[in-house]
Amino acid sequence: MSQPAASAALQRCRYLFRDELLERGRGTMRLTPKAEALRAPLKSLLADVIGLVDPPQPPLSDIRQTLRITMADYPAIFMIGSLLSSLQATAPGIDVTVQPWHGAEAAKEALVSGASDLALSVFPPAEDDLYRQHLLDEHYIVAMRAEHPAATKFTLEEWLAWPHIFVSGRGENRGALDAVLAERGLSRRVGVVVPAFGLVPELLRGTNMVAMLPSHCVPSEAGLITFSPPISVPGFSLHLAWHKRRTGDVGLQHVVELLCKMLSDASEPFL
Repeated sequence: MSQPAASAALQRCRYLFRDELLERGRGTMRLTPKAEALRAPLKSLLADVIGLVDPPQPPLSDIRQTLRITMADYPAIFMIGSLLSSLQATAPGIDVTVQPWHGAEAAKEALVSGASDLALSVFPPAEDDLYRQHLLDEHYIVAMRAEHPAATKFTLEEWLAWPHIFVSGRGENRGALDAVLAERGLSRRVGVVVPAFGLVPELLRGTNMVAMLPSHCVPSEAGLITFSPPISVPGFSLHLAWHKRRTGDVGLQHVVELLCKMLSDASEPFL
């Protein structure tokens, strides 16, 4: 558009939305809060319009697309290799970018804004903008090296007597277990916080630390011994989520199908 045409269009939009939409900043134009609020719904509307006027979707083998998936290294280490192998056979033009994990809320915001295409996390059911697919139900186990002093007589007191490894992509040092312990007037010492589950097995093998982990995170060949937590700690459900505006995205939905099949059938540890 020419500059006069763009100015005229802006005036029409200002009248329609009863807002300036663009305002002058320091040497530039910036969006008003109203304009910022319009970005996500407009993106969704435009995606629907494109879906109406686009020609029929090409076959999977012809799709050229990069999909951004937000997830922790659990279950990334387990599923990325299998996913790429399946894509090579079915949709070789689809590339995958695994984005860093900064927590479930950040993952949801990235899906809504369009910064991510898919996310694996624990998502609550009432998410108006997102579709959520249940993948698996997870429970916790306690892991330590086979020669650990607490392994011969594992009790609540022994468990809490040793420093714990805690996994947090945001650097937090408290989780579900700490809330359960606090209800009983108990606490634990967190000896180290790490950003990835993949770091834990080696740390357990080389120290007298212990770790409470999702059951799929402990490899059977790691030389570790595992126990059920001596107190009841609620597990969680793992979900795959994407924005509703991506419902008609053939490439994305194909990856959704592959991941759902891969993770819902998982019975062995991921790492």
